[in-house]
Amino acid sequence: MIDKQEKELSIKDQCEILGLPRQTYYYVSRLAYSEEDIKILHKMDEIYTTLPFYGYRRQYLELIKAQFSIGKERVRKYMRILGLETFYPKKTTIANKIHKVYPYLLRNLKINKPNQVWAADITYIRLEGGFCYLIAIIDWFSRYILSWELSNSLDVSFCQIALERALRCYPAPDIFNTDQGSQFTSQEYTKILMGAGVKISMDGKGRWIDNVIIERFFRSLKQENIYLYPYVTVSDVRAGCGNYMQFYNIERPHSSLHNKKPKEIYLY
Repeated sequence: MIDKQEKELSIKDQCEILGLPRQTYYYVSRLAYSEEDIKILHKMDEIYTTLPFYGYRRQYLELIKAQFSIGKERVRKYMRILGLETFYPKKTTIANKIHKVYPYLLRNLKINKPNQVWAADITYIRLEGGFCYLIAIIDWFSRYILSWELSNSLDVSFCQIALERALRCYPAPDIFNTDQGSQFTSQEYTKILMGAGVKISMDGKGRWIDNVIIERFFRSLKQENIYLYPYVTVSDVRAGCGNYMQFYNIERPHSSLHNKKPKEIYLY
């Protein structure tokens, strides 16, 4: 049997080989929440993905209908964990009032070419007995997923990793759009964008529709992959998401692209 020290070394070695930060190898422990708590969080995520306009009262009714024993105040607490707010979907990110908030630059803008606008957001990803978070960066025009990363916490580092990877692999966009979450308004994050000569755009407060392209991608990812497979660890999700991202970019036709694939639009 591998002892604890040997297991830790194995994880460290694997992270170094894959070039991953160690935090992405872990997921939220079963000890943090009971099995019933995790089931409720997963169900609430499913409800939101299908019905993003449901507030805590309707979430509560859906959970009761699904035979969960839960009170309204607990539903409100769990909506905060999921990053949801009454009457409209609030991003998983949380605003920091000290950080500078940038204006929304996409209103009435005609987006007609790749690398004109990139968008990013963070979403909750279910695991067996826990959960983690995913950030994804998408090219608005082509719907091509440029970069993504996983983490068991909402600190800024995994967002920086995804952004730096995208900028290394592709031409910098004219505009980069996100919500007003603290990860995206932080100096560490905005400094990377300004250094690349990118204009920073941020959604109006509570206006999830301002970044609807990435929201639609998250819905597709969850309904077509995450909800179909019993992922146990972050490394399981990493492999599953990797397969799905490739499918989404290269094989999956989009009606909004006249049934072409994102790669066909982005690279050609």
